[in-house]
Amino acid sequence: MAHDAAAGERRTEPGRTRRRGAALEDAILDAAARELAESGFAGMTMDKVAARAGTNKNALYRRWPHRLALGTAAYKRLATTAPVPDTGTLRGDALELLRQANRHWSSPLGAVLRELLAAAGGAGEFLAGLQDHSGEAAAAPWLTVLGRAVARGEAAPEALHPRVATVPVVLLRNEFVVRGVPSAPDEVLVEIVDEVYLPLVRGRGAGPDGGRPTPRAGMI
Repeated sequence: MAHDAAAGERRTEPGRTRRRGAALEDAILDAAARELAESGFAGMTMDKVAARAGTNKNALYRRWPHRLALGTAAYKRLATTAPVPDTGTLRGDALELLRQANRHWSSPLGAVLRELLAAAGGAGEFLAGLQDHSGEAAAAPWLTVLGRAVARGEAAPEALHPRVATVPVVLLRNEFVVRGVPSAPDEVLVEIVDEVYLPLVRGRGAGPDGGRPTPRAGMI
């Protein structure tokens, strides 16, 4: 009888295909992503995701210890990477990257990201789960456009540094915090590029007098 009971526990419901491993994880993430898109993080519950994925909550908790961890993973599935602009100038590329970021943060998906960041608070392990979108990967397009500028002679090689490259988007995020809204007027984006970013980039590698770079040892 015990054997029959165990066998019954392993049986799937009629018409449902039993999934394991990566297939089940994929179904759960798809379900969570759809819940996020429709209801936001506040409306996404483990019960709803389990029902939508056709599984039970235990399957979720074995993979993600809590709702925030699952929401973070689902957000990463929803988020897409926009093409890196190539306008032919550093100014044009930087403005378009800022405009992309501005549009994203004020979009429904940006609202989900803001919910997740608010839920994470200062918990570093949760924020680390978003690093693909707020850390090194976020710096990649800025390093790309700055690298092109160096190749064109618009900037010195010394300007090609992650902290220098990402100054505009850091300032844009500060605008969101100060204004209390996830969007900034376009004139603010232009000001960030023209008054801060381009002078900073052009100043990297300049000599003490602001002119030509000081020759390095071995280059004279």
